[in-house]
Amino acid sequence: MASRKPYHQLREEALARYPSGQTPGGISIDDIVQLKVQNTYNTHLDIARDMAVVMRADMAAYDADPTQFTQSLGCWSGFHAQQMIKSVKRLHGTAKGAYVYLSGWMVAGLRNRFGHLPDQSMHEKTAVADLIEEIYVSLRQADEVELNDLFKDLRAAREAGDDTAEQHAIAAIDGFESNVVPIIADIDAGFGNEHATYLLAKELIKAGACCLQIENQVSDAKQCGHQDGKVTVPREDFIEKLRACRLAFEELGVDDGVIVARTDSLGAGLTQKLPVSQQPGDLAAEYLKWVATEDITDTNPLRDGELALQRDGKIVKPVRLPNGLFRFKEGSGRARVIEDCVASLRDGGADLIWIETDTPNVVEIARMVDEVREQVPHAKLAYNNSPSFNWTLNLRKQVREEWLESGRITEADYPDGQTLMSADLDDTELGREADARLARFQHDISTKAGVFHNLITLPTFHLTAKSVDELSRGYFGEDKMLAYVGTVQREEIRRGISAVKHQHEVGSDLGDSFKEMVSGDRALKAGGHANTMNQFAAE
Repeated sequence: MASRKPYHQLREEALARYPSGQTPGGISIDDIVQLKVQNTYNTHLDIARDMAVVMRADMAAYDADPTQFTQSLGCWSGFHAQQMIKSVKRLHGTAKGAYVYLSGWMVAGLRNRFGHLPDQSMHEKTAVADLIEEIYVSLRQADEVELNDLFKDLRAAREAGDDTAEQHAIAAIDGFESNVVPIIADIDAGFGNEHATYLLAKELIKAGACCLQIENQVSDAKQCGHQDGKVTVPREDFIEKLRACRLAFEELGVDDGVIVARTDSLGAGLTQKLPVSQQPGDLAAEYLKWVATEDITDTNPLRDGELALQRDGKIVKPVRLPNGLFRFKEGSGRARVIEDCVASLRDGGADLIWIETDTPNVVEIARMVDEVREQVPHAKLAYNNSPSFNWTLNLRKQVREEWLESGRITEADYPDGQTLMSADLDDTELGREADARLARFQHDISTKAGVFHNLITLPTFHLTAKSVDELSRGYFGEDKMLAYVGTVQREEIRRGISAVKHQHEVGSDLGDSFKEMVSGDRALKAGGHANTMNQFAAE
């Protein structure tokens, strides 16, 4: 969090302005100090600048010790992000290393005016900036609510004449850690050309984003990274969009802004256009060498309107589909990924790379990163621990294959295919080993494969679906109220989830405090004796 003046300094400054302890209008300087402290950030651009510094420090810490990786969950509302960060702080006492991932998939699917849409950049792009704004409003409100509670403790200590409790309360106020954390914001493929990318990037940054993630697909043919039909752009085109993002950061004074360059080439077999090579070995030539071609023969002549390439001393035709797209050579995806990553880091000035993979395999990702690091030694990744992977099936298959190769098991011990998903395998050697690998997956991929940031793109989408299903099955089934109490409220109370006091969570006590500041004894407060939230008072 941005450096904040300590409580005593703020109070002394207020007292210097108003020696009587009150403004001419009768406002207490203590109330002024409280509101100054609660306002942890003045603008969301301030947040972007500050969180960029946080990310840079985290990246340096990771370079020194790869066990110090960072994590995030994709959130599609401010409330999701707020509750995630509050949970992390309850668990660890700090939110350090926890970010928020803003998923373009979830904006398309859940947060746009056009309905539930696939991840194809069909949603209005303003919805992305709107969600960043909403997330930071929610995180800042969490600051206000928690700080207001600390100031209530301070007032209670003073009223009781307890100097020790007063000093503890002030120390808690000065030591308060903001709920505001970095957001990695998905800008898709830029929603247009390089100028459109720049304009949108500025809006995301002004909303608070310190980190932009952009992919090398064609904007008007963009697909989800885990679907078929992906079409990539030549590397020069992508580098221009990386530059557009950098210029947006620089213009707005976010000098430490972070850019994540994502490559979808592993699963993308098509390109929309053929770049023009100016000299052997340039970016265009390196891209063109992977385009599939066919020989020109008497039975397959070069016809009017067709294109030709010179390759290895002869003229050939690039394989072109009826829709005008060009096909890459089969099996070239991995090599193109390596070249994409190197170009994005070395020529595009990206800070992190993102390799969209088809399976979660630590060994294979590490091998690709090793090849990238041969040319860019300190390359770091953000990695999508995607819900599009069937994690149980993938990890069990990996264990099964290793054990078969080593002779530890036979084919008959664990039949292949979907039977590996059976719950009957949960408590077997193979099931336990796969789960153990799942538990350490992020540690392994960070220490062995250069992954600085581990994220899950769509967890709150799936969590909401599962949780609502769980509650609905019981509530509309046999359990009725027991379903709500047993699966929701009782768990909230026992885990110490502050949202169980829902009125307090959304600021009712905050409102009461402000009413007291301006109305004194005349304040009509919500938090009195009859407030049913008192049933959830801390033990």
